[in-house]
Amino acid sequence: GRVEIIANDQGHQITPSWVSFSDDEQLVGDSAKNAYHSNPENTVFDAKHLIGRKVDDPEVKRDMKHWPFKIHEKGGKPAIQVGYKGEKRLRTFLFQCSELSCSLVVWQTPEEVSAMVLGKMKETAEAYLRRKVTHAVVTVPAYFDAQHQATKDARTIAGLTIFRIINEPTAAAIAYGLDKKGGESRIIVYDLGGETFDVSLLSIDNGVFEVVATTGDTHLGGGDFDNCVMEYLTKQYKKETGTDTSSNLCAMGKLRREVEKAKRTLSSQQSTRIEIELFEGGNDFSETSMRAKFEELGLNIIWFTPLDWIKLAFKVLNNRNVKEEINEVILVGGLNRILKVPQLLKDFGEKPSSG
Repeated sequence: GRVEIIANDQGHQITPSWVSFSDDEQLVGDSAKNAYHSNPENTVFDAKHLIGRKVDDPEVKRDMKHWPFKIHEKGGKPAIQVGYKGEKRLRTFLFQCSELSCSLVVWQTPEEVSAMVLGKMKETAEAYLRRKVTHAVVTVPAYFDAQHQATKDARTIAGLTIFRIINEPTAAAIAYGLDKKGGESRIIVYDLGGETFDVSLLSIDNGVFEVVATTGDTHLGGGDFDNCVMEYLTKQYKKETGTDTSSNLCAMGKLRREVEKAKRTLSSQQSTRIEIELFEGGNDFSETSMRAKFEELGLNIIWFTPLDWIKLAFKVLNNRNVKEEINEVILVGGLNRILKVPQLLKDFGEKPSSG
C-alpha cells in the first residue's frame, strides 16, 4: 500500500476543522473559515480542545475567552451554542424571540462538530475514489488518552466504522515512508499542530511501530500562537487609536484571518504587512509584522507553558537512556519554522528533518 494525500474541493491538501452555521446552510472547512469574519458567533473551531472534557475543566475555561461562540453545560460536558434565523433546523433546544425577529438556538456537542468535519473528509474521499467510504483509520494526538472514546463517538456520528486508531506521530512516520525502511531505528517526532503538541519517541522494527515514550500538551498549538499575536496587535491598535477591539467579534474575525496569512508568509520571509480595510468603525488596520517579533511572541508561549516541551522531551529520552540511539528527528507543522524550533533542537544536539 501507499499513502496519498487527497485534495479537497478547494484544491487544498489540508481542510480546516471549522464549521459555520448560516441562515440556510452549514459550511465546513475552508468555506467556514472564510465566513468567520462575517458570522463569528456561529462559526466553531478548536473542537479538539473541548472533545472529551468537562465544562468546568480549567483549560476549557481559559480557552473560552478566545472563542466568539458561547459554551454551555449539558450533562457536565461542554455544548456549543449556535443560532439559526427562521425555522429550518429541527434539532433545537431553545426558541428565542425579540421584537424584530426569532431565531432557533441549537447546542452542538464537540463530538457533533467533529463529526461534521469528518463527514466533509468522507465526501472528499468518496469524490476522489468514486465509491462509498464506510471504514477509516483515524489519527489522534499521542497525548490524547482521555479523549479517545469521544473521538470514536464523533466517527460513529459521521457514519464511519473505525478500522483502527493510530497516534499522529506514527502517521507522520508512515507519511515519511519510514515504515518501508528495513531493520531497526528510533525516531523522535515533534508535532506542533494547529491545536495540540506532541513529542514522541518511536521504535520501528521492519515496518512495525512502537511508541516508546510520549509527552505533550493538548492545549498548545498554532491557535494559541494566533491568540497571542492577536492580543499583541490589539494592544498596539488601542495604543495608537484609543479603541479596544478585543470584544468586537467581527474585527477580531478579520484580524485572525490576516494573522494566519501573515504566519504562513513569515515561515519563509522576514517581514510582511497586515492590512485590513474597514477594520472597525470605518477605520483601517495597518501594521508591519516582523518575523523576529512573531518568534518572540511564540517563544513566550513555549517557554512559559507548564510543559517546557523541548527540555521535557529530552528528559523523557534521557530517562530511558536512548538519546545516543536516535536515528532521525522529524518536525511536523509549519509553526516549527517560525519558532526557530530547528535551531533550538540543534542547540540541544539534534538535527531535525522538517515536514
